[in-house]
Amino acid sequence: MIPFEKIIQLLEEKKLDYKVFKHEPTPTSEDSARVRNCSLDSGVKALVIKAENKFLICAISASKRLSHKKLQSLLQKKKSRFATAEELFELTELKPGAVPPFGLIFNLPTLVDNSVKEQEIINFNAGDLCVSISMQSKDYLTLFHSITHDITE
Repeated sequence: MIPFEKIIQLLEEKKLDYKVFKHEPTPTSEDSARVRNCSLDSGVKALVIKAENKFLICAISASKRLSHKKLQSLLQKKKSRFATAEELFELTELKPGAVPPFGLIFNLPTLVDNSVKEQEIINFNAGDLCVSISMQSKDYLTLFHSITHDITE
């Protein structure tokens, strides 16, 4: 099952409302906001991070930058870095920019930044640079037991 199908299955199982949008390829957050006709803040980017020897996904507002210092402090790790394109593909079988903020479909832990809960509606690429999902942030957060962290600059 491809990531998009796994996300839809999860949202349907949890009976959460969502909308699917098909659009031109959007390799950047700015491109995504433009084609979705929404604010950059409402976009959620999923960053695949390697913290020492473990991978995880950090879900943050597309208008924010990850703070490796805050992430390392939270995880009690000395080092963290973005996954390489090769590592990202090995973990998700996806290209950069296509990863959805659902680490659970890749067996990766997901940390959600406070910036995500600040938005009423969130939008994200759903495993494809040409497909986005829009949903209420409160519904998204129920999947992560509403726990958010301060991991952005």
